Amino acid sequence: MNRTVLSVGAVAVALAAVTGVAALTAPEEPASSAQNVGTAARKPVERSTLVCPSPSTSDVAETAYEAFTPKGGPGKKGSAALYAAERADPQDPEDPADGKDGDKSGSESGSEESDKDKNSEKKKEKSEDGAEGRDGAEKGNGKPFLSLGSPGSPGTPVEAETDDSEAPALTGTADGPFAPGWTVQQTTTVAAGAGRGLQGTSCSVPDTSFWFPGASTAEGRQDYVHLTNPDSTPAVVDLELYGKEGKEKAGQGSGEGITVPPHATVPVLLSTLTSEPVTNVTLHVIARSGRVGAQIQSADRKLGGDWLPPAADPAPGQVLPGIPEDATAVRLSVLAPGGADADLKVQLAGKSGRISPAGHESLHVKAGMVTTVDLKGLIKGESGSLVLSPAEDGDDAPDVVAAARVLRGKGSKQETAFVPATAPVQKRATAAGNTASGTTLALAAPEGGAKVRVTASAGSGGGSPKSTTVTLKAHTTQAFTPPRPADGKGGYAVTVERLSGGPVYASRTLESEQSGVPGFTVQTLPDDRSTVAVPESAQDLSVLNDDE
Repeated sequence: MNRTVLSVGAVAVALAAVTGVAALTAPEEPASSAQNVGTAARKPVERSTLVCPSPSTSDVAETAYEAFTPKGGPGKKGSAALYAAERADPQDPEDPADGKDGDKSGSESGSEESDKDKNSEKKKEKSEDGAEGRDGAEKGNGKPFLSLGSPGSPGTPVEAETDDSEAPALTGTADGPFAPGWTVQQTTTVAAGAGRGLQGTSCSVPDTSFWFPGASTAEGRQDYVHLTNPDSTPAVVDLELYGKEGKEKAGQGSGEGITVPPHATVPVLLSTLTSEPVTNVTLHVIARSGRVGAQIQSADRKLGGDWLPPAADPAPGQVLPGIPEDATAVRLSVLAPGGADADLKVQLAGKSGRISPAGHESLHVKAGMVTTVDLKGLIKGESGSLVLSPAEDGDDAPDVVAAARVLRGKGSKQETAFVPATAPVQKRATAAGNTASGTTLALAAPEGGAKVRVTASAGSGGGSPKSTTVTLKAHTTQAFTPPRPADGKGGYAVTVERLSGGPVYASRTLESEQSGVPGFTVQTLPDDRSTVAVPESAQDLSVLNDDE
């Protein structure tokens, strides 16, 4: 891939040139919002916000970023850019620090400097190079970490790379034609040590609630939840952990009232939140004030590691698309967060239809308790999607959240990735950071058949888009190499558009073998939320009282 290796400051500039400035700040709406507003029209969002976690503290890690916005957004002027976030100690929100003091409340420790004078000097340097301070940066006084302005434009991806072990978390916005569908992929290769392998994640939209089934506080594994605040006011966050017996007893860190300063990130080690190691836990992140981006970075001494993104919101049924065809182990974690037990049917939607895994056709999930099952022999040389549905029809089926840990390889050459349940593609979804080899797209139609258009963007180094139409049969999953740009060079983005039919669920897998280890990472592809329901002006007037 034709990328340039850059320092942290230079990467900021390169990404700014890639993405311009785009952020998804359209109001949060429930799925039924379109019905609530009657004949409300769907309009392109005008501003989008994204948050990318700090990629790695390893000295043998290399991180690649790719930012992309599909064509078709409104207007001609706009931009999209990401800026470095300050690393903060949750114990001292007024004076963000990188040091070991954060250990007391679960923040990551290690080789970072803790001396106050050195921290002050670091802040001064960041201020001088423009990496700190969103208010000034958005007025043009700072240097973005990654942007999509010139030479980037909608329809053309922009790339940057860094091997800095202190590479920061990023926050930023996009507006105008860069806002609808703005997507940034962060992919890290870790050559050795805990978490070695391929770690990837799509930068996320900030929110106030996140569920993470599949997390762990077991010995030999380190799971950090990265909390990043993109806004100019502090956020206060609570962390709740559930195990097989219900809510876990607090450890040395309570997980309550964690302050995340403006434009800052706080990493919290989950094992500090439990009194003893727990192999399978579900984390609930709740922002009691403000909003944050949240993702878990998992590192295992023997099984590699990856990012665990938030799962889809609680619902009676869930779909986990794109279990790789050569998966050697699949561990499913499910939690019913409400007050009622859930009984689920467990099925795999494969190439030919749905099947029930032998011995695991159904699953009983006790309310508030994590249920975990190892689906041995689930995959037999054929990619598929896990489909969880209520065992009995009815409108009162309890909600659940779910995710799967997937292993590839054998013995000391095993590697880990996570597949959380995801929302369907309502209109369009995009996966950035694809490569000429080692990219697989999985499309699932667990209910009715569907027709989908898959488009490869131009490459970051040139070329032209290329599209294909895929017809999905009901109850199946198709996994295939997506189209590549014609005469394209560098990385490229893949856009999935649902044209007709039933719900479509999607994921993208990246593979890269390293010294015999089958490195891989899976990103699920929910809808890109590029549009928002806007009531007609007549509807707004209709809510007025007759005497007004």
